[in-house]
Amino acid sequence: MQTVITGSIAYDYLMRFPGHFKEAFVADAMEHISLSFLVDDMTKHWGGVAANIAFTMAKLGATPKLMGTVGRDFGDYREWLESNGVDCSTVIQIDKVFTASFFANTDNDNNQLAFFYGGAMNLARNYSLTDAMSDTPDLVIVSPNDPVAMVNLTQECRDRNIKFIYDPSQQVPRLSGEELKQGMQGAYLMVVNAYEASVISEKTGLSLDDLRKTIDILIITKGEDGSKIYTNGDILEIDAFAPKKIKDPTGAGDAYRAGLIAGIIKGLPLSLSAQIGALCATYALEFVGTQNHNFTVDDFVKRFREYADDEGQLDILLA
Repeated sequence: MQTVITGSIAYDYLMRFPGHFKEAFVADAMEHISLSFLVDDMTKHWGGVAANIAFTMAKLGATPKLMGTVGRDFGDYREWLESNGVDCSTVIQIDKVFTASFFANTDNDNNQLAFFYGGAMNLARNYSLTDAMSDTPDLVIVSPNDPVAMVNLTQECRDRNIKFIYDPSQQVPRLSGEELKQGMQGAYLMVVNAYEASVISEKTGLSLDDLRKTIDILIITKGEDGSKIYTNGDILEIDAFAPKKIKDPTGAGDAYRAGLIAGIIKGLPLSLSAQIGALCATYALEFVGTQNHNFTVDDFVKRFREYADDEGQLDILLA
């Protein structure tokens, strides 16, 4: 199955604050915020939602096509992704700008303050699937990107009858209610976290029941509390896999999506695909950075079977 992951490709600058953000906020002065946090360290990593998803999918043996816009500083990043099995033939490089950048500061409670500079991503609205590739993909993932690009891509999928997964996640605050409604229209599946789901409901006026009727498959992730799958009137509860140690939460949601999609394209049951996603998220939690977790498929399957029974179905990943 030819799968295209569309969305952001970025450099991540990750910082760690040795305290608690909540102690710096004064409830009666929220309209005049002026804060500075002195951090202990900062590291630079490969990132961007689409690239993160593609990276972890490749770790599971999939060969996704990555589609997004990057800047003139993308050279070493391209080499990294391709060396890890990601097809970058549909990445569009624009030399007049720099690649997007994500700046995240995490406190001792694993709360985050984050800011994203769009850079080349802001120009993604100028490119369609037709521009990037000559054939028609079997599945497209529309993940956080330039908001106009997300609207355009979901519409192109509908116009061309292409199966797509809608993942607005980090762009939920930026997208309007109407844009969110349009984006999820005709989607095969939508995946968001619990907070994002509540924001979507508020912006669109759609209750959880309404969302379940609008989307064939709705998945809501809840961090350490696992995830819920709403489909065909049923609710499937998926447990999280306990991490050995949490180093950094950045990218765990992207890794979850990668495992979920990898399972889907292999034809595995939805609940098992979500469990694969849950373990991928755990791997991401155990490392600083969104593409620093590393495992072989053999290692992954062995670890999975220590905690859950796949009834031998994960053998398909070993083939």
